[in-house]
Amino acid sequence: MRLLRIVPDDTKFDFMRFRRISFPISALLSIVALVAFLTVGLNFGIDFKGGTLLEVRYPNNTLDIGDVRSKLETLGLGEVQIQEVGSDGEVLIRVAQQPGGESAQQVVAGKVRAALGDAVEYRRVEVVGPRVSQELLSYGIVGLIAAVFCILVYLWFRFEWQFALGASIANFHDIVLTIGFMAIFQIDFDLTSVAALLTILGYSLNDTIVIYDRIREMLRRYKKMPIDELLNQSINSTLSRSVITHVTVTLALLSLVLFGGRAIHSFSVTMMFGVVLVGTYTSIFIASPLLIYLGVNTRTMAEKDAEAKAAKAEGKPAEGKPARP
Repeated sequence: MRLLRIVPDDTKFDFMRFRRISFPISALLSIVALVAFLTVGLNFGIDFKGGTLLEVRYPNNTLDIGDVRSKLETLGLGEVQIQEVGSDGEVLIRVAQQPGGESAQQVVAGKVRAALGDAVEYRRVEVVGPRVSQELLSYGIVGLIAAVFCILVYLWFRFEWQFALGASIANFHDIVLTIGFMAIFQIDFDLTSVAALLTILGYSLNDTIVIYDRIREMLRRYKKMPIDELLNQSINSTLSRSVITHVTVTLALLSLVLFGGRAIHSFSVTMMFGVVLVGTYTSIFIASPLLIYLGVNTRTMAEKDAEAKAAKAEGKPAEGKPARP
């Protein structure tokens, strides 16, 4: 029985020739993402700005957005956002944070329930006070910074400095583009979005490390091969693994986007963009070509190996930073 091959084992794609296109495109997209973040800003969800969120379903598809809006406007709650979700009578209601602390937000939820009545189904009711929302935002930012710091420490001990710097730039590139995507399309930035960013960091790093490990292996095996050709062979040799992994992840995330509901919508959409689109592109067209500009080549690797062998023969540690496993 023949095994299914999504990608042939002997692919010979010339990925490196696209670096003259991928780098300007990534630079332009990064600038757009930063401008969007600084001008438009993130659409903070209830978790981070406080307020009341209700997900309501009208039975038998009897939803009338105009009727819902007119009922809620009479309550005098200030800014109220009403968004129809899907086509089965679901509506998402966001009420701005009210003065008076957390107890005032609880009162808002009761007023909305009284206005809409008991004939509707309340699928989700979330109330977050201002103090709690500020704490959650602070913890989320600290968590992201701590994760990035731990990744940098890991890369420093795991790779030579060129590889560590290349992987760090690739990870930063992924996060910048993902945050820009969220700012441009105003996707809710809540706790699930923080979880998505942390997952994107780990997933992208894992994909980059797999390719980098193969590159280091081939650098020691082929001492005279041109660096462009060596990088192409390294990526092609891991291409089957990368494609299979990304296809399975894409199918899982697509099911979450289509059937996961509003509760994890920001998580699933952010993951779909960051992992499937940006992460895959970055590992192949950004992280790997960066090694050329950082001075990695077969000659320098051969010299390092020769120095390490000479130092080992003399019983002395090699000068500079030792190569890591």
